[in-house]
Amino acid sequence: MSQGVEEIEVNGTKVPMVFEESKYLPIVSMQIVFKDSGALYDTKAGLADLSANLLSEGTKKDGSVGFASKLENSAISLSSGAGIETFSIDLSAIKSEFAKGVSLLKELLQDPNYTPETMEHIKTRKIGSLTQKKSDFDYIASLGLKETLFAGTDMGRPRAGNIESINSITLANIQEYLQTHLGRNNAIVIIGGDISKEESITIVKDVMSLLPTVTVKQSKFIKATDKKITKISKEQTEQAYIYFGAPFDLGYNDPKRYISKVAGYILGGSGFGSRLMEEIRVKRGLAYSAYGHFVQNRTTSYLTGYLQTKLENEEEAKGLVKSIIEKFVKEGVTQKELDATKEFLLGSEPLRSETLSQRLNNSYGEYYYDRPLGYNKEQLKKIEALTLDELNSFIKSHTEITNISYSIVTKEQK
Repeated sequence: MSQGVEEIEVNGTKVPMVFEESKYLPIVSMQIVFKDSGALYDTKAGLADLSANLLSEGTKKDGSVGFASKLENSAISLSSGAGIETFSIDLSAIKSEFAKGVSLLKELLQDPNYTPETMEHIKTRKIGSLTQKKSDFDYIASLGLKETLFAGTDMGRPRAGNIESINSITLANIQEYLQTHLGRNNAIVIIGGDISKEESITIVKDVMSLLPTVTVKQSKFIKATDKKITKISKEQTEQAYIYFGAPFDLGYNDPKRYISKVAGYILGGSGFGSRLMEEIRVKRGLAYSAYGHFVQNRTTSYLTGYLQTKLENEEEAKGLVKSIIEKFVKEGVTQKELDATKEFLLGSEPLRSETLSQRLNNSYGEYYYDRPLGYNKEQLKKIEALTLDELNSFIKSHTEITNISYSIVTKEQK
């Protein structure tokens, strides 16, 4: 087994390749991730997501059905997706069919299914999905929180867009998006399985040579509001859906990030045993579940969480979230909580690197977030050595997480 990250030169551009060879199974997988090309870079809400949908519709030559048949006949998986910051293309197959998969990927990159029929199909499907979400109260509350925390910014837009924005997107918009956001100069290739490094380098050079050099738009850091806003959405619901969030002033590359992992686990990320779950469900029976965690990526950092409760318990549950977080910041945690968290995090870490895909994702994450290979293991050592005083000092310094905003879906009164 060999593992590493190295840069492959393709037509004067250095393309990073995250690689691991593993011969346990005759399977090869490759993912191409394009930085600074996700939903944050939409000119219209939902454009990146819809572009990924079109790229999953095969080539113009074969059509959606014909291209899908080629994939299915050789048990090849090829798909595209758009996240907040990135756009990705995923390819996997058994070793004997992987070369064919690469060939089909090249066809797709050179001849996307740019037809009015395909455009109409993916827009109709997307609008149908968004129409269904009008009765998905979790989605409404979650979207409302993003709109509240990040009002007036690209982060506050719905990643999938809305019916109005989807209707406004044209085939030319998607064609321009794919041509200007999928470049070899903003690509990271993650490849591994029953394949040698030399074979992988050849494939990376072959595929990346088909892509242009694009202009990369660097996104500014987007801070969550500290204005303690409550947004209420009235629906025909029998439950109250409470989503909450607050700013968290800790960058993705801050050396104290490992402490935030411990703090977030104790506050709301551990399920039973976490402060939110114990106080809201176990002690008071106000909700079936209650969670909270810190989101930290290249473009933002914030606390977010949610719970669902009876309508008559809405105000009590909302106030309880506030008091739990305020007490957490003011008093910190106990040695018992720290010991239990260490035991879980240190004991479960091996399970997060059992499979090839997990190890590749870990290596990719380390590269994407500007961390050295092996960073995750070093963080575990720091967690193991973390003292209660260090943890509580960190928690008490982040008073900004008490500036909580809410998005609540509740009953529409007749």
